[in-house]
Amino acid sequence: MATSLTRVQVTVDAELADALAHVPAGHVSRSRSRLIRDLALRGAQAEREDRERHEDAVGYLRGIAEGDIDYDFEALRRIHRERERSV
Repeated sequence: MATSLTRVQVTVDAELADALAHVPAGHVSRSRSRLIRDLALRGAQAEREDRERHEDAVGYLRGIAEGDIDYDFEALRRIHRERERSV
């Protein structure tokens, strides 16, 4: 089908074939290319969310390190000691 949009070629190797085979039947798109597109979009969203969580975690740790966020290090030590005793 003619389009002005850029196309990409994806090789269905063993790993991708296995991943596609494990998509539940009720979630199968109209075509394999549509399924791969949908999975790529979901993967991109997951990557964005991972990056945001990472940035939030770094910001929180930076806030602790710079003294902007109060953090009870003694309570953390107690928690670790309790965990070590229960193992």
